[in-house]
Amino acid sequence: MLPIWLVPALLPFGRSAELGVFLCLVGSILLLVREPQAIRHHPGAKLFLWLFAAYAGAALVSAIDAAAPGKTWLTVAGILRFAPLGVYTCFAMRRPGKVRALYLATAVVVAIWVADAWIQAITGYGLAGASNAERLSGIFGADNLKLGPALSALAPFLLWGARERWGRRGLAIAFLLALGPVLLSGSRASWLCYGLVALGFLWNEAKTPRRFAVACVAAGASLALVALLAWQVSPRFRDRVAHTMPALSGTSEGVDAALTGRLDIWTTSLRMFAAHPVNGVGVRGFRYAYPAVANLGDHFLTIEKCAEGEGACHAHQVVLEVATETGVIGVLAWLAAVIFAVRTWWRAGTAARYRAFPATLALVVILFPLNTHMAFYSAWWGLLAAWLVSVWCAALFADLPDLEPRDGA
Repeated sequence: MLPIWLVPALLPFGRSAELGVFLCLVGSILLLVREPQAIRHHPGAKLFLWLFAAYAGAALVSAIDAAAPGKTWLTVAGILRFAPLGVYTCFAMRRPGKVRALYLATAVVVAIWVADAWIQAITGYGLAGASNAERLSGIFGADNLKLGPALSALAPFLLWGARERWGRRGLAIAFLLALGPVLLSGSRASWLCYGLVALGFLWNEAKTPRRFAVACVAAGASLALVALLAWQVSPRFRDRVAHTMPALSGTSEGVDAALTGRLDIWTTSLRMFAAHPVNGVGVRGFRYAYPAVANLGDHFLTIEKCAEGEGACHAHQVVLEVATETGVIGVLAWLAAVIFAVRTWWRAGTAARYRAFPATLALVVILFPLNTHMAFYSAWWGLLAAWLVSVWCAALFADLPDLEPRDGA
């Protein structure tokens, strides 16, 4: 289980998380040397490889006439490392006890992030040093504003662990403790993701529409109180809320200002997709194709941090990312993967769905289409997404017998 756990544990430390991926590669090779037909007998591993084929296949097709061939082919090559990660995870987590252990270990990691974030919010310093001046950066460091996205994505494991250990009271306390750093991180996409996490757990606890409605009202009141407190004590939170208010003006300029220019990116993305509808501009080629379809004087072509001949880094929305970088072929591949995943999840049975709940919820919130997103074909966010898919596939089929009987079994 250690190689799998190392991925989220080392996420804040850049490429260090790839150590877990490498160890999974070694483990997969040893497994297939010992049992060459192993994958054929594990539905979780087969499910992962089908989903991986859609993800990697879309990227491969996009590379044929990519806008930046070197970048796209390098990305395609890097994607291959996710295959052994998924295979190893499925075989290492063959029993419910292993799934539970990984969930709890991941919850500990997220709890450390939360504790460090609170210390940094109060004192200005944490394990990674001083916080970013505008947003709470936590253990990820002042120059790496990924605390909000990572924390909201992995929050289901923390809340599940608290619920298992201390019941509903522990769930409520853990939710509120994690809510503070999510709000102070300043990532509004993370606010929405965390709200979806809350809805998922409320439904899981309520079971019926009536109880769910009552729980939503109570949770909404609690969130309002926390937001009011954050408004009073945190200049960072006030600034992010003030930055969001122009969206209420009803004008495209106000919406674009509230979205930090993303409305321009999205309209440019639609033109890019129209210009390259079949297989897109190539994964990670968005920034290189952007100038050719952007409006004259586009903000992302004039800001200093953009290199000459480059524009916005990515589409900031998962559907537009897939459409612009992999075209209709990629969209159909992703859609087929989603349908296949949902169908498999439903047919797996109640016990399997319950066992996979934290990973399922995490995947739902990061893929929720009515939000802004990090790039799913990037090295960091792509790794986190692939890890979640691996854990999800493993959890669905974590009650299979061993390939070979154990001594004394």
